[in-house]
Amino acid sequence: MMNRALRLSDLHEQRLKIIQYCFLFAGLLIVLRLGYLQILQYGFYAFMASDQHDIQTKLMPTRGQILVRDRSDGTLRALATNRLSWQVYAVPKEMDDAVETAHKLSEILGLQDVDVVTQLTKDPNDPYEKIADDVDQEAIDKLKAAKLEGIGYVKSNARFYPESNMGGQLIGFVGQDDKGQPVGKYGVESSFNDLLSGTPGELFAEKDASGRRIAIGLLNMRQATPGADIVLTIDPAIQYQACVTIQNAVRRHVADSGTIVIMQPFTGAVLAMCSFPDFEPAQYGKTHDISVFNNPATFTAYEPGSIFKAFTLAAGLDAGKIGVNTTYVDKGFEEIDDFTIKNSDGLAHGEKSMTAVLEESLNTGTIFVQRQLGKEAFRKYMTNFGFGQKTGIGLTPESKGTIISLDRKGDIFAATASFGQGISTTPIQLVEGYAALANGGMLMKPYIVDEIIYADGRREKTKPMELGRPITQRTSRLISGMLVSVVEKGHGQRAGVPGYWVAGKTGTAQVPKKNGLGYEPDITIGSFAGYAPASDPKFAMIVEIDHPRDVQWAEASAAPVFGEMAKFLLTYLEVPPERK
Repeated sequence: MMNRALRLSDLHEQRLKIIQYCFLFAGLLIVLRLGYLQILQYGFYAFMASDQHDIQTKLMPTRGQILVRDRSDGTLRALATNRLSWQVYAVPKEMDDAVETAHKLSEILGLQDVDVVTQLTKDPNDPYEKIADDVDQEAIDKLKAAKLEGIGYVKSNARFYPESNMGGQLIGFVGQDDKGQPVGKYGVESSFNDLLSGTPGELFAEKDASGRRIAIGLLNMRQATPGADIVLTIDPAIQYQACVTIQNAVRRHVADSGTIVIMQPFTGAVLAMCSFPDFEPAQYGKTHDISVFNNPATFTAYEPGSIFKAFTLAAGLDAGKIGVNTTYVDKGFEEIDDFTIKNSDGLAHGEKSMTAVLEESLNTGTIFVQRQLGKEAFRKYMTNFGFGQKTGIGLTPESKGTIISLDRKGDIFAATASFGQGISTTPIQLVEGYAALANGGMLMKPYIVDEIIYADGRREKTKPMELGRPITQRTSRLISGMLVSVVEKGHGQRAGVPGYWVAGKTGTAQVPKKNGLGYEPDITIGSFAGYAPASDPKFAMIVEIDHPRDVQWAEASAAPVFGEMAKFLLTYLEVPPERK
């Protein structure tokens, strides 16, 4: 009996130990699980402890900034950045008196009372209604003091544009996509949206059949990656001056619009790009005509007129078909394919040199040069200058213009193209081409982004890219001398700057009728393109004035604006005078 009792006692003791081990093991599992949850998964559960609307905010990345570098000290200034704001939402099912809450809410936020009442009363069981975005701290403090039932608020980032008169069409703005998410619209905000917007975070957790999260189930969270900062090539001082200058010019000439683009000739870096009419990105909602959002510098192709003559003469020089002193007899008109082409003044000028063709802007002279080249060679040179192709600057949408008329049968198309009619170009293409005339014949790819600064600290610098050499260095020197003569003796005199040799060309282009049959009788586009100093250019620039109503010719509209900006640039860039 005693042995049996001992065996039973041992058995009970073993069972107790097994139970103790089981409890010990279970306790250990609990401790390990708590350690895992409280230490390794602390970030996740702290995140989950947030308000559900706050969770959504934390999963959204911070948008990158659009920056420019100050030339004086190299510091970065923001053209587009972020500031703290609040989103206000309501939970109508938690309200005892939705109407009274709506009255107080609309008063604090400055909203239409009837709209807020409608939102809060349309569905008494509504679990969520967004009331307002971009609410400031002062209004949130008032909401907190009012202690309105069913009203919540969550931090968010609002886009902020601290600089005015810096070119809304270049910068763009941030709107919403069809899902209500922030997205860049137009300008840099749109063209580089993927870089600026960053990568949203993700939250994944296993759920049971009723939709509740399984405590011991698989869970995963990936934090949002902030967007990259983009540093533009734009010089803020030059950009501001360009925007103010073109705005004043358009108003002075009662014109439809105007554009200035300034580029560094040897790199392709765009120093300024501004048009008018324009808009302020911070107030884009006040813009009634959405066509104003498009950037004319890259989007709007037009017939350039006589500023295109410089490329025709450069091609003739480069091919050896003409020299600077080659002459022809100008009888005032040319008859081609049953068409009669005249000079802009309708006069015959007799024997003229090639330099005089540019000085006096003679249509018959460029037709003469084009004939010496031949149609195929002429087309090849214009293609090599980049016309009929997108520049690849990176701003969307970009028009490529057209020189397709040069593929058509008949001599008339190449003849009119030689003086810039029957083809179309954009301002950015033209300044790219003039930069090639200036810099020794290199066609440099225009670019607007100087540097990308990623969230992890990596920096990606844009390297200048040579696209080709449409003309030789010798041709560049010859055409530059001829373009200086245009400013010294010809129609471009008002583009000159005392103490400097300025090279450039006027252009007064007709505007095709919308039906494609002929040209508008009283509408012109005045342009001036050029560079300075001619021997060592620091900038290439185009000024375009669309439909000036007080003057007809570009020498009275675009040329003086070019001269005004050129004087500013030469002073600002500290370029010493070349002559007395």
